Amino acid sequence: MLRKLCRFPWRDHKKVFAIALPMILSNIAAPMLGLVDTAIIGHLPDAIYLSAVAIGAMVVSFIYLLAVFLRMATTGYIAQSFGARDLSAQQQHFNHGLTLALSLGVLIVFFSPWIIELAIWVIQPAAELVPLASDYISIRLWSAPAALATLIALGVLLGRQQSGRAMWLAIITNAVNVVMDIILIVGLNLNVIGAAWASVSAEYVTAIIGIYWCARALNWSPRNLSIVPEKLRQYANVNGNIFIRSLVLQLCMATMTGFAARYGSDVVAVNAVLMQFLMLISLGLDGLAYSVEALTGAAKGQQQPERIRYWCQLTLVWSSIFALLYSLIFWLFGDQIIGLITDLPNIVEHARAYLPWIILLPLIGHWSYWFDGVYIGLSLSRGMRDTMILAALFGFLPLWWLGLPLQNHGLWMALSGFLLMRGLMQALWLRVNWHQAAQN
Repeated sequence: MLRKLCRFPWRDHKKVFAIALPMILSNIAAPMLGLVDTAIIGHLPDAIYLSAVAIGAMVVSFIYLLAVFLRMATTGYIAQSFGARDLSAQQQHFNHGLTLALSLGVLIVFFSPWIIELAIWVIQPAAELVPLASDYISIRLWSAPAALATLIALGVLLGRQQSGRAMWLAIITNAVNVVMDIILIVGLNLNVIGAAWASVSAEYVTAIIGIYWCARALNWSPRNLSIVPEKLRQYANVNGNIFIRSLVLQLCMATMTGFAARYGSDVVAVNAVLMQFLMLISLGLDGLAYSVEALTGAAKGQQQPERIRYWCQLTLVWSSIFALLYSLIFWLFGDQIIGLITDLPNIVEHARAYLPWIILLPLIGHWSYWFDGVYIGLSLSRGMRDTMILAALFGFLPLWWLGLPLQNHGLWMALSGFLLMRGLMQALWLRVNWHQAAQN
């Protein structure tokens, strides 16, 4: 592995981590600041407020997580036009992205009463939580245009390899949220409503700053807001493919969570602890994936297929190193990490039984993170959609069914098989379509 690393010039390693490190720091900073948010709500006199905010935030996060296709599609297109040094194309992609994001955001606001009704029906919270959770969701959804516009801004900044500013957008969102929480919850005693308006304020501040940074980078102003219908349809089609991919992924994860609940509250708690290991994995592998997106996309824009292959080789080596390090750390210190997350003896004991799955996950899962970066950079949205569906059909579902007698071990077997199948399907699809993907 070290021999392979030495094949690449030091300046190219620096280029990879100039993009990856700010996003890794962003991934670390966001949950740390979010802990302050939770702590403020958690210190109110009644636990009902924390429960209501948790339910409402889960619903809103699910909606915005499904909309992450906006960021992914924008990053790919911007990276390619950035590599080609085509500023007018970057402006056009920004126009189309903003148009689609704001349109979807307005639709979410319009349909919010029905979204809330559906969410409450699906979650079935305790009766006393329904009014508070509904109020929280209804207020938070007013920020949909801003939240979706921020995804476009992130896509532009990452595509232009300005990951430092993308990192600051994530930090600004959480910092403004914390300050507004203190003002509205502690100062004005607005509890759940205050928490919701704090998040709305943070999302609009972030969107304004993000759009301003993009406008300066692209020499853009509202006067440049021209739409090419054919290009907009193409952009929407790419986003639709990535949306289906994200929906299938979320359905698999929801199936795992739903069936864990059938096995008892201890299993739910154990899986909540184990999921923190996945969060740790994503800190590094997501950062590398952003590098892959930007660098392969720029190489495609420059019409240099060999350069695409070069960046793929370099970033895959680093992805493999990260995976090996994660597995080694979980093998050596998995017990201690579980002890840091929870001190409940029963949960700790049960969680340790699943450590072999956790040790295995980085080795089989890093491929799907890395391939996602390649596919986004090369705008292979149809491939992302198809390989995700195939992985769910031939990886997750069969192993989930076969693993039912194993209960929670069966769920982790299904998740591991799903990640493995994703990597295999993505590798096969890319191998078959490599020439077309790298050239077009």
